[in-house]
Amino acid sequence: MPSTVDTSRSAELLLGHENQPEGSFLQRLSAEDWQVLLQAGLRGSTFVRDALLPLGPDGPDVYIIWEGVVRQDRFPLGDGENVPTVTRFRGRGQLVGEAKLITPDSAVLTKCLTPTVAVPCPARNLNVLLRRRHTIQGALLCSLEDRNRSDELLYTMATRPPVERVGRLLAHLADTAGVPDPRTGSTVITGPGQKDIAASLQIAISTVENAIRTLRYQGVIDARYRQFVVHDVDALRHFAAGI
Repeated sequence: MPSTVDTSRSAELLLGHENQPEGSFLQRLSAEDWQVLLQAGLRGSTFVRDALLPLGPDGPDVYIIWEGVVRQDRFPLGDGENVPTVTRFRGRGQLVGEAKLITPDSAVLTKCLTPTVAVPCPARNLNVLLRRRHTIQGALLCSLEDRNRSDELLYTMATRPPVERVGRLLAHLADTAGVPDPRTGSTVITGPGQKDIAASLQIAISTVENAIRTLRYQGVIDARYRQFVVHDVDALRHFAAGI
């Protein structure tokens, strides 16, 4: 389904980019650099849940996630049934489709797991800005390095216990995509389901279910359809630390 330009969100963009997740591209931008990007004509677009961001080989844009969570799948061994994928989650403040800044016809399957507000930016125009504004270039490079290091910790520790790996990923999602519930004080993660988590960690769905069951038994989280309610983020980090 095509996106729609969200004028209310576009107005919100003008108010600033504060309160973005630590280490994200938007969090690393100065207020001055953010205004430079806005002056280039950036506007927010809204995508419904399960929509695909146009990051195929013919897509000219990269995207900045302003609100929501997306799942990205790469196919290093080629397309086909039961072919392994490399799956990652990206949330607020992140720039996605960055490979287009180097190879314009690159592609990554990017699915919105929630209603998502994303800011398209022509890759060609952004490349010009990156050459002219080294501070924007530095913010992007640092955010990508932070993301790579985070990905290593979240997705590649295959020898660690499943409850630790699932807990670490949920703690990360709580920090980067969670929304506080003012009534209960809990943090609500909407979008990724147990199948998505299993794909990203490359473990069986039953293994994820067992880990979730352990966390629920401890009173740390509740699991609903495409939603996790984190009652105690500190306790979740305790599990994630393998303590």
